[in-house]
Amino acid sequence: MTKEKFSLAKRLKSFTHAFNGLKILIREEHNARIHIVAMVITILLGFALNISPSEWIGVILSIGLVISFELINSAIENLADFGTSELNDLIKKTKDLAAAGVFWSALTALIVGAIVFLPKLFNLL
Repeated sequence: MTKEKFSLAKRLKSFTHAFNGLKILIREEHNARIHIVAMVITILLGFALNISPSEWIGVILSIGLVISFELINSAIENLADFGTSELNDLIKKTKDLAAAGVFWSALTALIVGAIVFLPKLFNLL
């Protein structure tokens, strides 16, 4: 493999691939749309409740974690489906593990959200 010289044009092109991946995620993955709606609601709630900078860090990292795992899960599912259309225990196991990663990240985000938002919501009562 030969080493290529640095190319700003090629680096910028890599962003188009990343944005295309995000478009594919939103267009094709139903669960990702649910996560996006939850993200928008969370961000709006953060502004409405005036959460602190450290709380924003927790919220933003949690959102990033969930969306990242959703992207990785979708990539794994697409690769697995490309490999074979037949039922295969190893592919099922792989897809289940990837889905569990999304679930775990979403559960973690829910806990972070509860820690950040519930005290502020209770103070409004």
